[in-house]
Amino acid sequence: MRSPARKQGGRRRRGAAGAMADSNADWMGSLPAALRSYPLSNLAIPGSHDSFSYWVDEKSPVGPDQATAIKRLARISLVKKIMKKWSVTQNLTFKEQLESGIRYFDLRVSSKPGEIGQEIYFIHGLFGIKVWDGLKEMNTFLEQHPKEVIFLDFNHFYAMDDNHHFFLIKRIRSAFGSKLCSVECVEYVTLQYMWENKYQVLIFYHYPLCQEYSFLWPGNKMPAPWANTTNVRKLLQFLETTLEERSRYGTFHVSQAILTPRVRTIARNLVRGLKNTLVHRNLPMILNWVKAQKPGVKGVNIITSDFVELVDFAATVIALNDLLLEEDESATKS
Repeated sequence: MRSPARKQGGRRRRGAAGAMADSNADWMGSLPAALRSYPLSNLAIPGSHDSFSYWVDEKSPVGPDQATAIKRLARISLVKKIMKKWSVTQNLTFKEQLESGIRYFDLRVSSKPGEIGQEIYFIHGLFGIKVWDGLKEMNTFLEQHPKEVIFLDFNHFYAMDDNHHFFLIKRIRSAFGSKLCSVECVEYVTLQYMWENKYQVLIFYHYPLCQEYSFLWPGNKMPAPWANTTNVRKLLQFLETTLEERSRYGTFHVSQAILTPRVRTIARNLVRGLKNTLVHRNLPMILNWVKAQKPGVKGVNIITSDFVELVDFAATVIALNDLLLEEDESATKS
């Protein structure tokens, strides 16, 4: 993807976005030196919603995240095909998302009831790939891009007891090893800090066992208010309100720039699916909201979207960091 050019005096500016004119795969490593000492909680970082849902398995049982009535209906093969249209929120694989600049990943996981062993899968209505396969794919990217940092937010767990959690946490540690950033004061965590310690991964784990591991950040450090609406104007108002209310210090912050279908929405648009019903027509207005934002203590931090490739989403979010440079320049001149 190509970053939108910012103009200054009629000339192209090479700032946070300008450095990535050809690729966003190394955008963090390419940020200007002035931004490397900013807390990551003050930078603009692109993320994806239900990041793993680019592939779901129509042949597997319906997930434990679904109501009993849905599970019964899903015995009909056509129902699963319809579910897939509404469960998939991304087209790009983890590798492709990372190469496009996505650095925050929204992850929901589950065991597969009735399966022997403790294997954990991604889930959104239908089961996705094994978590282990996804973690390995991400780690391969990080090995090739040592200055890039990712946020993995494990925020929903289904059909998992403590033994399943121990299994998953062991997998996380096996996948990333010394790249895992230990819990620290949020304001200390800058790109410079991450690079000096050779950290590349922050894991947010919304389950009490996080307290037993130094590399698992508690879920309350990554609040992600959810608008739960199909109305784009209500969504944008919600995003504005929650930004005004965000904690100034001590946490990261996710602005979920997504619309959520209701049962009535799905019933009226069964075969059209999420992308054709809600996403396509509303993404331009959502992107315009993104373009009007500013990162920083009182501004946006992580912004997530569905189908991140449909518009120049990642590059647009990354470009917001140029505003921090302009702020620094203004402060220096005054």
